[in-house]
Amino acid sequence: MTENQSAATEVAYLPEAAPPHNHGHTVAAWVTMTGIMVGALVSTAGVVVDGAFWLFWAGLVVCAGSLVVGGVLRGMGLGQR
Repeated sequence: MTENQSAATEVAYLPEAAPPHNHGHTVAAWVTMTGIMVGALVSTAGVVVDGAFWLFWAGLVVCAGSLVVGGVLRGMGLGQR
C-alpha cells in the first residue's frame, strides 16, 4: 500500500431516513373524515326538518364517534404519527 491509501474503511454518518410523506392519506384519516361528513349531513337534516332536534344531536354524536374511531385506528398504526 502507498502512503495515500488507508487500510481503514471510511465511516459515513448519514442522517436517519425521513418519514414517509403520505399527506394524511391513511385509513384513519379517511374513516374519520367520512364519519364527520356523514355526521354533519345528519345534523344539517336535523336543522332543516322542523322539530327534529334529536336528529341534530344524533349527527353530533356521529361526529364525536368518528373522532374516537379515528384515534383508535391511529393507535393501531393505521394513521400518520
